[in-house]
Amino acid sequence: MDKPPRQMVLVCSFDHTMTKAPQRSPAPFLGFALASLFVGCQPDDSPFRQENDQLRKQLNKQESVISSLQDGNKVMQQQIDLLNQELRDAKKEAEKALADAKAFQSESKALGTKLETQLAETKKLSAEVQRTAAKAAQATESVKVEEKGAQAEDLPRALAVVGKAAEEALARNGYHVKVSLKTDQRAVFVTERKVSTPASLEMSGFRNQYVVSLQALPSNVTRLSVKADFEKLMQGGRVLGVSAEETAEIERRLIAEIGKAVSSPGKL
Repeated sequence: MDKPPRQMVLVCSFDHTMTKAPQRSPAPFLGFALASLFVGCQPDDSPFRQENDQLRKQLNKQESVISSLQDGNKVMQQQIDLLNQELRDAKKEAEKALADAKAFQSESKALGTKLETQLAETKKLSAEVQRTAAKAAQATESVKVEEKGAQAEDLPRALAVVGKAAEEALARNGYHVKVSLKTDQRAVFVTERKVSTPASLEMSGFRNQYVVSLQALPSNVTRLSVKADFEKLMQGGRVLGVSAEETAEIERRLIAEIGKAVSSPGKL
């Protein structure tokens, strides 16, 4: 509720002797009365001053509270801005992680498909290798029947080394390999039939074909077997057989050539 307006009290002091003075011109007295009124009749403003002081204090206090609230509001706004930025960053990270996960899933699917294709191809190749190895083994075994009566010698070298030496010895003496079968434990070389020349292993006027067989043995030893189909050519195209001793001699010559190559690693 509003307070009732305060009454201004004027305290005036008059000199009562003025009423007993003789009648004179009112002008001097009027000036003196006004001067006395302004000097002696002043309002009592102490209640207003106290209320103004209280209002001023309350205003200062409210201004201080408002300033504190404004500062707090600024800090709060900064925190809100920071949280909003963190939220935006987190959203971007989540979107990136989701995109990476999708890309990884797509890549994993592609790799899985590729792996399945490779596995199928590997199985196919493995089956083909096994079939080829089986055929080679069967062929090697079938050739083994024809090795009866061949000359043989065990060489203290690995199968691969002896096989390379055999191929080089045949090539040096003009024999072309027509059939070649190789496995981890066996190797067979069948040459084309050729007419001998003076520079070859045989004497001129003979025709020959070799079957060279290699078999891996324990302790890094290879058994070398050589079978020759040696024939003598006569005038008019007649073919004469030769003795077993002559054939054995030709077989031993090739074994000696291969053994010489094996003993000289620098030549291989």
